[in-house]
Amino acid sequence: MSNNFKDFGITPEVNYFTGKSISIDEILNINIKVFSFKIEPSKKKANSDYLTLQIEHEDKKRVIFTGASILIQTIKKIPLEKFPFNTTIVKKNEYLEFT
Repeated sequence: MSNNFKDFGITPEVNYFTGKSISIDEILNINIKVFSFKIEPSKKKANSDYLTLQIEHEDKKRVIFTGASILIQTIKKIPLEKFPFNTTIVKKNEYLEFT
């Protein structure tokens, strides 16, 4: 007798980001709300990571992808219970940072 999937009691873990993907340049110096993030190895640049941000901008969910190392280092330090949070991403010299 074969098993039925529904009998396994497994519920899917939905871990995706919703909304149109936008360039980080579109939200520089603008207040946004950050809901969640994901850090994964970069497929384009060896030995580096990229950051995916789920944000809200102009009352719409958006997704941002960036390899900005300072943003990656900083967001790792924010406790998960502090999400969502409001911030502005600014360009300072040659790097991007949350303010």
